Amino acid sequence: AEMLRARRVGRIASALRRGLSSGNESGDFTGAEFKFLKPLDARHSDGWDILNNPLWNKGTAFSRSERDALGLRGLLPHHMWTITEQVESFMGRLSEIDDKPLMQNLMLQDLQSRNETLFHRVLVEHIEKTAPLVYTPTVGVACQQFSNRYQRPRGMFFTPDDAGHMGVMMHNWPRESCQVIVVTDGSRILGLGDLGANGMGIPIGKLALYCAVGGIAPHRVLPIMLDFGTDNQALLETPSYRGYRKPRVRGEEYYRLVDEFVQAVFARYPGVLLQFEDFSSDKASNLLNKYRERYLCFNDDIQGTGATVLAGVLGALRLQRRPPEDIRNLRVAVVGAGSAGIGVAQALHMAMQQAGGSAKSSYNNFYVLDQHGLISKSRFATLNEEQMAFARGDMKDGLSLEEVIDLAKPELILGLSGKKGTISEAAIRKMSSHVAAPIVMPLSNPTSATELTPEEAYIWSDGRAIVATGSPFEPVTLPGGAVRHPSQCNNMYIFPGIGLGASVCAAESIPDSMLYKAAVALSQMTSEAEMAKGSVFPSLVHIRKCSQTVAVACAQHAIELKIARSLPGRGEDVNGLVKRKMYFPEYTPIFTSHAK
Repeated sequence: AEMLRARRVGRIASALRRGLSSGNESGDFTGAEFKFLKPLDARHSDGWDILNNPLWNKGTAFSRSERDALGLRGLLPHHMWTITEQVESFMGRLSEIDDKPLMQNLMLQDLQSRNETLFHRVLVEHIEKTAPLVYTPTVGVACQQFSNRYQRPRGMFFTPDDAGHMGVMMHNWPRESCQVIVVTDGSRILGLGDLGANGMGIPIGKLALYCAVGGIAPHRVLPIMLDFGTDNQALLETPSYRGYRKPRVRGEEYYRLVDEFVQAVFARYPGVLLQFEDFSSDKASNLLNKYRERYLCFNDDIQGTGATVLAGVLGALRLQRRPPEDIRNLRVAVVGAGSAGIGVAQALHMAMQQAGGSAKSSYNNFYVLDQHGLISKSRFATLNEEQMAFARGDMKDGLSLEEVIDLAKPELILGLSGKKGTISEAAIRKMSSHVAAPIVMPLSNPTSATELTPEEAYIWSDGRAIVATGSPFEPVTLPGGAVRHPSQCNNMYIFPGIGLGASVCAAESIPDSMLYKAAVALSQMTSEAEMAKGSVFPSLVHIRKCSQTVAVACAQHAIELKIARSLPGRGEDVNGLVKRKMYFPEYTPIFTSHAK
């Protein structure tokens, strides 16, 4: 009894110290906090102008006082909705057309054009449903329809006619600061090839994820199209095509135009992160290698895909209860020798060395195939430097995938060919005869270009495969009734966190070691419950937490390498810095500086 009385007295005293005892006005309430939202200046605008600015517009969520102060009284219906009610209403209407993903994409685009805050809140709260609509796989179809469905300006376009003017043009963008730019030249859009200016849907979709998933504020992002022509004759002959109607610029002129653009970007926004997206294989590596040491830039197809796949491979090793160091001896078949395939191979090669392997022994773990079969050093005249590093010197050129599996017995097969059917049933069955739990990753997008489906991988391996795909797929029920959950090995697990971490610490560059740290951090995010279902990536509902974890790893590594130009504040750690800088879509108070 004495002990219980002492504990009760202790609890009461503790509560008093925290200022939590009810009815006691003398309690210490100094720990009480108010969630402060920095007011937004509408800059001399009011009334109709505010309602038509997607960064300011709240729709029917404007308060009574805001309606009076901003000249909105009478311009909106009487009833005030919360943002939660707005989200529920929108999702109800979106669900009415679940069988029409392109229409859902357009509906989301329309919302973004009216109300950026609500758009990103919808993505945050319903990321599993909306991510496939704003990006892969639906974005591919949206890009094909871009010219036909173009409604309003978003981002910037540069053409060869703008040579000599790009520095001035960058000042046409109205924002004084910019944190992330995503740029494409439309030459290799997903697995759809050259879409010219229609590829603008890719930077727009990527930046929607940067904002919702990575916590970058929407007024600090900029999508850009380098519209240097197209070799897609069908587009050039289409009356509705809105791009530069000439064949693609090539060679010296192309690289000179890109160089002017890059200099113009960093002259306007010195601290911005420039992300290259969907450049064709003959240019992607060249541009990355040219600028990655000079500017804060990143190629998601090469580096992002590589880091994401590395995280998936490390997750698969966890699922097999193998230590991450086992990656140094992992035998890998890569189907696809373009920028994505070689980028993934480079990321895994780097990880093998981090795990203790030598550069030479790590190269010997790879078997890279293109449309002609296994690439060997006999093709030196037609291979670029990056491809040559992975070419075999001990095997016959042009071997089929099935022949490579017979000879090399790979434990991991990666599909990055952009072509359906390039990983056959015979290949998976042969692989399963050598490996107890083969790791199968068909990563090409969109769904129509995936090398094989998860269902095929599971059935052909008798349910033993560990599967991760580039596009989302539904769970698969096997003949015996067991259910497998294929993971989506999507770059959105990596690139928003890398961009957030590199930008908040103002990193000078993104070295390969930073990508490795990002992959390791992500690989540890999958829970035991998720792994029990066969998943190697966490559920998308945890994607913002993944981005925060990846960002902390990147920023911490930049600080350790002494390439961070911005450090945490007094009494703040790196996690606190990243958390403080992450944008969350919620309505903030709005005022206008002066009357119009």
